[in-house]
Amino acid sequence: MRAGSPAGEGESPAGVDELLVEDFGQRIGRAMGWPPMAGRLGGVLMLSPDPMTMPELQEALGASKGSVSEMTRLLITNGTVERVKVPGVRQAGYVWRDDAWSGCLQHQLDQTQQLFELARTARERGADMPEAQQARLRDMHTYYAFMVRELTRLLGEYQRLHAG
Repeated sequence: MRAGSPAGEGESPAGVDELLVEDFGQRIGRAMGWPPMAGRLGGVLMLSPDPMTMPELQEALGASKGSVSEMTRLLITNGTVERVKVPGVRQAGYVWRDDAWSGCLQHQLDQTQQLFELARTARERGADMPEAQQARLRDMHTYYAFMVRELTRLLGEYQRLHAG
C-alpha cells in the first residue's frame, strides 16, 4: 500500500481499502497483542478475494520479505491464516481461513490449556508451601479450570452458530 499507487485514493493495488487495513493493523494488532504489521497483513488477507503470494503481500503492505514472512507465521500460529497451493503458481499463497475466528478461539483455548496444566503441576508441587502461596496456586488452578471449561463451551457454541 505504497503512496502513489495506481489504484484510487485509499486503495491498494489489490483493491483493498488502505484505511480499513490500517484500522485492522491498529485495532486487531493491539487487541490480539500482535505487531501492527500482523494486523495489517490479516486485514489485507481478510479482504482479498484470492490467495496472495509473499511478493504480492510485500507489495500490498510495502514491507520486507522478512517482515511479511514473520507475520504470516504468526497469523498461521494464531489460527487465522493458512498457506495454500495456488494452481499454476510456483509460490505458496496465503488466505484468511474461512473458519479464522474458530481457529483464533482454538488457539486461545490451546494456550489456556497449557496454562491450566502449569497450574495443576504448580499446585501439586506447592503442596508444602505456606498457606498464602498455596491459596495463590489454588486460585490459579481454579481460574484456568474455569477458562478451559468456558472457552471449550464458547468454541463449540460459536462453531454451531457459524455452521448454521
